Amino acid sequence: MLLWPAPAKLNLFLHIIGRREDGYHLLQTAFQFVDYCDWLEFRPSADGRIEHLSPLPGVPVEHDLVYRAALLLQQRTACSQGVEVRIRKHLPMGGGLGGGSSDAATTLVALNHLWETGLSISQLAQLGLELGADVPVFIYGRAAWAEGVGEQLQPLELPEPWYLIVTPAVQVSTREVFIAPELTRDCKPMTISGLLAGEGENVCEPVVRGRYPVVADALDWLSQFSPARMTGTGSSIFAAFDGKSQALAALACMPSHWQGIVAKGCNYSLLLDCLEKTGC
Repeated sequence: MLLWPAPAKLNLFLHIIGRREDGYHLLQTAFQFVDYCDWLEFRPSADGRIEHLSPLPGVPVEHDLVYRAALLLQQRTACSQGVEVRIRKHLPMGGGLGGGSSDAATTLVALNHLWETGLSISQLAQLGLELGADVPVFIYGRAAWAEGVGEQLQPLELPEPWYLIVTPAVQVSTREVFIAPELTRDCKPMTISGLLAGEGENVCEPVVRGRYPVVADALDWLSQFSPARMTGTGSSIFAAFDGKSQALAALACMPSHWQGIVAKGCNYSLLLDCLEKTGC
């Protein structure tokens, strides 16, 4: 049976340039994928039931993004089929790597194929936006420049370095970061050319450094080898290397109480490769 990948993403920078009237922050960021994934297995059924056989600890199934994605697609397309879902979870929770959003996106893409519901990628992305602002970028599967609340996407062609991704043993509360009074919310708008010239930062990083010292320690440690940055609101951080061997050498020096992986940057996600293998 085909396993469907749900790849991690990195925010190469993250700026906040204002707020909407409803309180949502207006962002600028750049997403790139890596070849490190959760893996999802789907067994369609004829009984209409959606069964999540590997739910996250402490998360009620009705709140789980995979369950919600399957139910949303089933309801909007009036599909009579059901499914059993299992996840081989590798992406950390609360790490800023987009694991929940990626799992939801893969669920929509895979079940659209398996249930033959016939939605286009853009229609799936609209559904995904109801589940979270990051879900559409995983559905499109392209490295992208993002604005708005993260849903206005423009494909990017970026260098594809090797990354060392380090995740300290702490979950960062995204809500806590975004309501922090010290968070910078008035960045000057940046351009893609500025990104390609090396401009940009993650404005959430100072907030997380001040409130989660273990993340600050990890950033300082990783910066010895290559400029380090936080992805999303953390806790995962990353640094780029020209070659796999350099990234592995840094990983070998990493303190054992952190989780670290070496992964390749990807402008086209592994989910797109999977779709091609299915003939979609």
